[in-house]
Formats: sequence, structure tokens, C-alpha cells
Amino acid sequence: MRHTLLILSHLLRYPSEAMQQAAPELVAALELDGVLESGQIEEVKPLVQALIDDELLDLQEGYSSLFDRGRALSLHLFEHVHGESRDRGQAMVDLRDRYEARGLEIAANELPDYLPLFLEYLSVLPTEQALEELSQPGVVIAALAQRLAEKGTPWAAPMQVLSGLAGASADELAIVPPDDPDDLAALDKAWAEEQVRFDAPAAPAAPDAACPQAAAMVARFGSLNLSRSEVHG
Repeated sequence: MRHTLLILSHLLRYPSEAMQQAAPELVAALELDGVLESGQIEEVKPLVQALIDDELLDLQEGYSSLFDRGRALSLHLFEHVHGESRDRGQAMVDLRDRYEARGLEIAANELPDYLPLFLEYLSVLPTEQALEELSQPGVVIAALAQRLAEKGTPWAAPMQVLSGLAGASADELAIVPPDDPDDLAALDKAWAEEQVRFDAPAAPAAPDAACPQAAAMVARFGSLNLSRSEVHG
């Protein structure tokens, strides 16, 4: 599970030269980790192939046009829940504290609710706990997966895989058109109705065993946004 979450985190980040260089090994790493079904891996292959074949500037422009030019596809999870309200700031603090409790600190200029960052945090948890915590924002992830699929973009695939891992379905959320100004209000309402929240993590369990071959591949994917820090009790 650890390596699958890290790979999905990388696939949802702004494309980089390091990611392009690692792309030929991504599918093999997913297969070695043994978490996803063959059909799910097939869904991810077009994005991986685009990372291999396309010009980096084209990839970056396509990514920015999707995720950085509006709120409907924002990868900042709390933006879909709290908007710019004061509650979002406290939610950020609480989530950051959870990272630090695991001995992690944010090493990049990112907010704690940035989805790829959250996935990196989940990757250090035992599988059962990681899936439980992934399910908490599942209604938002399902909404993002559906919107990306409607746009016909290959970036829909990793989000759809995450939606499946979270046990979420777009059918659970009546989504208005992505460009509708009431869209965020609809998400906020659905979040409240589903009572989905980032609960305090359960007591830590023993970490899952890792596949050494997959670990070696993931290690070549470039630096992460979270780094290990000393935990003070």
C-alpha cells in the first residue's frame, strides 16, 4: 500500500523532469506493490505514457489548466469543505499536528490539505489505518474523480483509483456542473450530510512490510513534500 499511495501522490503533483525520468518504472512499481487490480493499473497507463511521450512544458500547462485555474478541481481538500472560512485554518493546524505526530514535517511550500501531501502522510500508516483515513475525504475525492473524467483527461485515472481505495462513489454526491458558482456549497452540504471529517488517528499499528523492488523504484521518483523529523513526546 505504501508505494501505491506514493506513486498516486506523484502522479497528482505538478509534472517535473524527475517524474518524467521515473515514469517508465511506474507501472512495474504498481504491479510489484500488489495493491491495485490489473484493470486499475490499465486505467493509469495513459497518464504514465503521456509523462513518457509528451513535452514537459505541455504537461505542465495541461496540469495548470486543470488544477490551478479554478476551485472546482482544487487539490486542496479543505477548500471544498470550508472555503476561505476561519474553520479551514484550524483544520489545517489539526492536520499538520497529525503529520508531526508521525514524525513528519512539511518540507515544501504546500498547505497540509494538499492531496498529494496527504497521500504521503497516509503512506507511512499501516494499510488498514491508511484506508480508513483516506475514506474520510472520500466524498470530495469521488467528486474530483467524476469531474476529471467528464473532462476526458488522463489525470482522472489516479483520482478514480483513489476514489475506489477510499470506498467512495460519485453516486453518493449529487454534483452540480463544475462551473456552477454554487458548486462548493453543494460539496460543503454533502460533506456535512455524510459527516465526513478528518478524525483523530487510531493508535498506531506495526507498519506493513514493503516490497524491496518497489521501494527501490519509488526512491528514484524524486524528493517528497514531507520529511522525517524528530518527534518530541
